[in-house]
Order: sequence, then structure tokens, then C-alpha cells
Amino acid sequence: MKPAESNKTKNLTSSMSRRRFVGSAVGATIGLQIVPRHVIGGQGQTPPSERLHIAGVGVGGQGGGNIGEMTKLKQNFVALCDVDWKRAVGTFSQHPKAQRFKDYREMFDKVKDIDAVVVSTPDHMHAPVALMAMRMGKHVYVEKPMAHSIEEARLMTQVAKAQGVVSQMGNNGHASEGLRLTREWIQAGVIGKVSEIHCWSDRPGNFWRQDEMRPAETPPIREDLDWDLWLGGAPKRPYNHIYSPVAWRGWFDFGTGAMGDMAIHNMDPAFYALDLDAPYAAESKTSQPLKAESYPAWQRIKYFFKAKGDRPEVTLTWHDGGKMPPRPEGLEEGRNLEDNGIYFVGDKGVMLCGGWAGVPRLIPESRMGDFTRPAKTLARSPGHRAEWIQGCKENNPDFAKAGFAYSGPYTEALLVGNLATRLQKRIEWDAKTMKATNAPEADPLIRKSYREGFGIS
Repeated sequence: MKPAESNKTKNLTSSMSRRRFVGSAVGATIGLQIVPRHVIGGQGQTPPSERLHIAGVGVGGQGGGNIGEMTKLKQNFVALCDVDWKRAVGTFSQHPKAQRFKDYREMFDKVKDIDAVVVSTPDHMHAPVALMAMRMGKHVYVEKPMAHSIEEARLMTQVAKAQGVVSQMGNNGHASEGLRLTREWIQAGVIGKVSEIHCWSDRPGNFWRQDEMRPAETPPIREDLDWDLWLGGAPKRPYNHIYSPVAWRGWFDFGTGAMGDMAIHNMDPAFYALDLDAPYAAESKTSQPLKAESYPAWQRIKYFFKAKGDRPEVTLTWHDGGKMPPRPEGLEEGRNLEDNGIYFVGDKGVMLCGGWAGVPRLIPESRMGDFTRPAKTLARSPGHRAEWIQGCKENNPDFAKAGFAYSGPYTEALLVGNLATRLQKRIEWDAKTMKATNAPEADPLIRKSYREGFGIS
């Protein structure tokens, strides 16, 4: 980040009004406090001083869900931006006073009272939007996965820290009771030392198609959709309904496949419970032949992690597209694994968790009745979006537990597996230099290029 940008942002942040109530460095020194509810605002009402002024970028689908939840938390949406106004109409109708835009750059230029931004675009536009917002001193909530490339995740983490903004990646399970119980049980040694993990999802296939060739048809662009803005930083290509909505996840230029949709949820307990760092290698087996522009119909990605402290080396295998892991030892006859989940293999037993960081269970189930549950040592969350909002109000990046300090390295680690899939070879990974040491051809995937006007620099 250029020094001039940093100074400009500091000045902008310092000038934030007391009413908007996002703490700045200047505000902190004069003891800026939230005005209590009983001072302003009637009974059952949230006073203006406790509301963030939020902008949404990508406000249909999941974006509409994010905005709806934050609206229930009494926050104020002052601007809404979406390239597809027909898809966004429901969110628009719920916030008639919010200014509407199709281009996020125009929104940032014209709306000056934005405290925080919720980014719920397709994966390939997470970083361009979020980085612009953070460099302007705005807090960001970014849908999962937080980035489309490893370089983007690294840069977003660095900029969030440098700017002192509150960030959060939208993997809701990180606020769950299941995630905390999993860490507490593993750290207490309930299943001994873990060396093997399996994780899986029924996606893709059931929710979007992969293993596709670029369509030859060029139908008319849908009404109210700005296709050029939808493409954003991606290379130009003709419109086709096969890309949007939802199905973009399966295309290299726009999504990160099942890694970004479900592994980001289901593998979270492994990284959180075992303090996993970047893998030193990843291998991938996939459906064949791999198409030029689309993720495979199924994949199995195996990650290798070095020993750490008293934890041994760990292998973590991801299964998707209908492929399932081997049945864990002790799983009762007639009991099957669910469509999404994760299990840990320790030297004293096996632990199974549902998808989205679900509550852990010991295998066999009979073990659940005769073991002493470890003490609850971790603070519980008020809710995934609620903790981000509170962190923004208090100007406390640490309060949002899926902030980029955690989610950045986690996202990077998962995307190493996508390198192995796309290059169809084992990847030897050096996180420090951000390089696949045995595959220089990976560089354009690690550090992607962008169409002019939509970059990250």
C-alpha cells in the first residue's frame, strides 16, 4: 500500500462524526463512547448513535440474506449496489431510502457516509471491492471465500491490519457452538493426538454443474443485468445464463469450486482445533479429463501439514462431487455419514462433526454416554454477524473471530489445493515466498491478472 494512500485514509477515518460512531484513532483519544439506549431513542428502539452506516455490494441471493440479518440487528443501509437490479429487487424494496448503484466504484465516489461494507459478489470480485473499501478506512464483511486467489487473500489480510479496520469472512459456522466444542475436546485430548482428518461435501453436482465446456450460444443479456460490470476484473466473454446466478462457482474465472463454497465451512474445525498453518504440500485426484475453464465433476485433495508443538504431522483429505471418505473405524453398522461433515482420527478414538462446523460426536455413539466432557474454556459468540457489527462499533478488529487475521491464512491454505487440481500435479508449497516451488507454472494462478479498472493494486 502506498504511503500517500495510508495518510489519506487516516485523515478520512479521523474525521468520522461522533453520530456515526465508528471509533477512529482521534476518537479513541478523547474517550468516544456509545451513547446508552436510555439517553436517546425510545423504548425498544435503537438510537442513531448505535447504528452503522453500511453499504451492500452484491445484494441479491446470499447478499440479501446478509443484509436481512444485519437489518434485524438494527443497522442502517445507506447504499446498495448490484449489477443485476432484477435479482436485487427484494433487498431494494426493504431499504427504499438507500441509494442504488450498479458500479461499486461510483458508489464509493458519491456516498460519503459509509462506515462499513458487506461484499457478497461472486468470488472473483471480493478482493477488488473489499480492498477499495478498506483503503478508504471502511470495515468489511466479505462472503466466503474471502478471496479468489492466494495473492488476494494475502493482500486483504495485510491491508486490513495496516488500516486497523474490522473484517469478517462469511463462514457462519465459525461462530457456532460446534466449532468451540470441537476445539475444546481435541485440545483436552478426548481422542488423543490427531494425525488424520477427512472432510467432505455433496457439492458440486447437486447445486451447480462443473466439468463444463464454454457454451457456444450467445443469448441476449438478461434484462437489468450489466454484464460488463458482472465480469468486472475477469476476462471478457459473451453472456450466457450458465454463469449467473450460482453456477459461476464452477468456472475458474469466477469461482473457487467446492473449496470456496463448502470446504471453507466444513474444514474450519480442523484449522481452528489444531492450529493448522499452511500445508507444505497438496495432491489432487479428479474426474478426467480436466476441462480448460471449469472445475472437475469431483475431486479428492490431500493436504500435508508439518508437526507443530506436541501435535504430530497431519494429513487432511477433502472429498466432493459425490465422493465420500472411508467409513471411520467404529461407525455403527447401518449408520451412514451425512452429506457434509468432517471426522478426526486420533490415537485414542474418532470424532465426527456435522457440516458447517456442527456439534462433535464420538464414534461409536456409545462413547458419548461414559466420557467426561471437557470444561468450556472458550468465549461463546453473540452471532457471526453480530460480533462483526460490535467489533465495528468498538473499532476492535479482534472481536470478529473470523476476521482476516484468521481467515486470510486459512483461505490461502485451501486455495493451495485448487492449484493441485488445476495443474493436475502435487504442489510443494512455500507460504513465506507464496510460491509452488516445484511448479513455476502456478504463478499466474497465485497472482492473477485483472481487466483495467478492476484491479487490486
